[in-house]
Amino acid sequence: MLDLKAIRTDAEPFKAALRRRHAPISPIDEILSLDATWRQVKSSGDKLKAERNKLSMEINAAKKAGQDIAPIIKQTQELAAKIKVLDEEAANLEKQMESILLTVPNTPHASVPDGKDEKDNAEVRKWGEPKRTSADTKPHYEIFPKLLDFERGVKLSGSRFTVLYGALAKLERALAAYMLGLHELNGYREAAVPLLVNTPTMVGTGQLPKFAADLYQTDEKWDGQGVKPNGLWLIPTAEVPLTNLHAGEVLEETALPLKYCGLTPCFRREAGNYQKDIKGLIRQHQFMKVELVKFSLPERSFDELESLTHDAESVLQGLGLPYRTIQLCTGDMGFSSAKTYDIEVWLPSQDTYREISSCSNCTDFQARRAQIKFRRDGKNEFVHTLNGSGLAVGRTLIAVLENYQDESGVAIPKPLQDFMGMERIDF
Repeated sequence: MLDLKAIRTDAEPFKAALRRRHAPISPIDEILSLDATWRQVKSSGDKLKAERNKLSMEINAAKKAGQDIAPIIKQTQELAAKIKVLDEEAANLEKQMESILLTVPNTPHASVPDGKDEKDNAEVRKWGEPKRTSADTKPHYEIFPKLLDFERGVKLSGSRFTVLYGALAKLERALAAYMLGLHELNGYREAAVPLLVNTPTMVGTGQLPKFAADLYQTDEKWDGQGVKPNGLWLIPTAEVPLTNLHAGEVLEETALPLKYCGLTPCFRREAGNYQKDIKGLIRQHQFMKVELVKFSLPERSFDELESLTHDAESVLQGLGLPYRTIQLCTGDMGFSSAKTYDIEVWLPSQDTYREISSCSNCTDFQARRAQIKFRRDGKNEFVHTLNGSGLAVGRTLIAVLENYQDESGVAIPKPLQDFMGMERIDF
């Protein structure tokens, strides 16, 4: 969430930031209009409260003088009724401003390139040379039909669900274990978190209220208004519970940065991607992912983004999978992000790189929503939060099946062979 006080002081930088994102600036104007009304109402209420305090002093003086205080009490009661109305109006205006603020995206960092969509993203670096192409590689969904069961996934749950058997199920588990082990060596603390979270938790990281249509909800349905006390949501990423671990807390400066990693299933409706990547494991409603989350000092957060991105890249380097890292332009960044790197792995069957991780610095945007602060020099400040996939396990599985494929099967990357107890999976 953006800083209302900063918008009130100078709204132009926020409007300029939204223009860079190709987002409407009307929410800022609405906030300013509501804020002007709020200040008028607040001023009127404060004047009445001062008058009420004055009358209270007159009551005390009249009591001491033995005078009739009934007329003054009547005046006080009349003022109290007016104050109540104004306080309720002010609270309603504050709620309206907050509701609008919750729909406004984060401001992009100055280093983010301007652009409208993915065509304007900038390649930062490449690692590894692709050795296979579609000419000599079958798509992952055409091999191992006895181990990769799309038909029964559909029977159990519908489209975009899959069943893995035997060596492929174990390979997915091996990849996840490898990722977690590597991140632990890099200083991340593993956390096993709930897969169902409440509405404030979803609001804290920015999934609600804007992206409710992409989420799965249990119990009561989200109507866009208020908090549903019994409604829980299936997490779309472990970023949600990991970031909210410290919601409403004040951390010590010396504890930062805090680094967490977690493996969870992720659940997404993919409402806007109905016709995309229909075949295979690329875009599933349920998939496994290892997530990295950091809590950082504000002045260190962009350095922490660089190291977090390198930590995610190290998984692909360890597995020997070619990839490239790109910086997203202003028009392609996620809602909560101030700066984002996408890591894309080479998929031979498609002769292209596909996203396997997105690493973002959300600055204080999520921290304001979730009220995550740290104490420095006796004052509380908002932390900066960062997150990134480290990695999407299913897409890493695809990359292994295609990049390590040969005429007779798929070789197992060396770091996974001990876990797997084999060096290859034959057709």
